[in-house]
Amino acid sequence: MTMMSCCLPSRDRCFYVFPCLSDPVRRSTLCLRLALVMLHLLFVGLLFIFNQDFRDKFKTQPLYTSIYFLLVVATLVQYFFTSGSTPGYVIDAMREFAKTEASLRASETSKQPASSKNGSVVVTIDKNRSGDNIVGNNPMNWTKLVMDMYPSGTSVRTYTCSYCNVVQPPRAKHCHDCDRCVLQFDHHCVWLGTCIGQGNHCRFWWYILEETALCIWTGILYIEYLQASFEKAWLVDVIMIILLSILSIALIFLLLLLLFHSYLIVTNQTTYELVRRRRIPYMRTIPERVYPFSKGACRNLYNFCFARTSIYAMEPLPGAHELEQMSVPYTCLDVLKCRCCC
Repeated sequence: MTMMSCCLPSRDRCFYVFPCLSDPVRRSTLCLRLALVMLHLLFVGLLFIFNQDFRDKFKTQPLYTSIYFLLVVATLVQYFFTSGSTPGYVIDAMREFAKTEASLRASETSKQPASSKNGSVVVTIDKNRSGDNIVGNNPMNWTKLVMDMYPSGTSVRTYTCSYCNVVQPPRAKHCHDCDRCVLQFDHHCVWLGTCIGQGNHCRFWWYILEETALCIWTGILYIEYLQASFEKAWLVDVIMIILLSILSIALIFLLLLLLFHSYLIVTNQTTYELVRRRRIPYMRTIPERVYPFSKGACRNLYNFCFARTSIYAMEPLPGAHELEQMSVPYTCLDVLKCRCCC
């Protein structure tokens, strides 16, 4: 093995030692993650090097500087935590459903005696149905489960993914970057290198919040430095002004992104549902201002932050009667009863 690795060219040797670098998609994702970490270190490092007052705060205000660096570390940890999380794939939900179905069948079989002869009870359990093979666990059960979430009379062919060949539940979509169908698909984040879906949307929102807070705090420190040391070292000031301008642009983008996703959470929508509403077959007939999956602002927030116990939970489409109630305009009495919140 050592001789083989020595005979390989430098590029192939690198791929041999680090197999993840041989994949162009994973290689570009790794480069983006490395670039993002380097940007954080650049902004914080230059601030620490050039700002004498900030260094003095280590002695005078240790709690202030400790909280700041703790926020830097927490933001980077949250970034890698979010980028390494799964958005919740349909194929994994099918496997979980198959395993649950197999275990339920096994438990039911174990409770029923297969034969009773001479007073002895023989119990049979089908151990071959482990649930790892979806086809072996009757995919028609999954199809029935999913189609029950749509209005009656809906065609299976309409919601069968032509790439994965699986029946998509409501709010699912095939991601061409991940090459998988994602539950409650929001968007594919290039900087994170993964899809944002049902399984990691909450983590994504917390990452944006931490990144926004870090940008605001770092921008304040940059402004304080420029106010205290203006015209002392013009070259350093020019560098700091350029970095502050980049930081301001990033802050505007992060604030808009944070507000946008907060609105999506409150109304229980996704970016794909909001932007491509007319391309989704089951949402074409729903009025624009009706959010079919919303359960009220307070309940949406609670479900988003606390109530979700599984990344494979699926939401059925509301019936015609529920949609009719949602389309009724709010009255003053409804506002007093907090109909929009609960």
